[in-house]
Amino acid sequence: MYSALQQAQYAFDEDEVPVGAVIVKENKIIARGFNQNKKLNDPTAHAEMIAITSAANYLNAPFLEQCSIYITLEPCLMCTGAILNSRISNIYFAAFEPKSGALGSILNAAHLNENLKVYSGLLESESKNLLQEFFKKKRTNYN
Repeated sequence: MYSALQQAQYAFDEDEVPVGAVIVKENKIIARGFNQNKKLNDPTAHAEMIAITSAANYLNAPFLEQCSIYITLEPCLMCTGAILNSRISNIYFAAFEPKSGALGSILNAAHLNENLKVYSGLLESESKNLLQEFFKKKRTNYN
């Protein structure tokens, strides 16, 4: 999860919403991603989507079976769908997202795959602090 938090810091440094993700297979990080919506002019350029594409390319495979994803924020419905479609086995996320989280906050799509295991709370306060700092800075700069 620490590596995902580093990815979130990269997003923060580039003035993107600080969310980071890494994908692990056999205890090795095979892909990384951070939010790049503004940089890429792409509403789908979430950390999870970038990491999933990178992992699929790395493995040269359409599915990421026996992989785990670590994310600093509960994934939205789009990202949860991509995680489910990629057949990732385990999801670890730091903080719940009460406005758009799709793994327990506004809905729970995990039941769509009975083999999927979901864990939350790893480095939760660090992730929340980075998000709060980002949005505080945005509000200050806006006024």
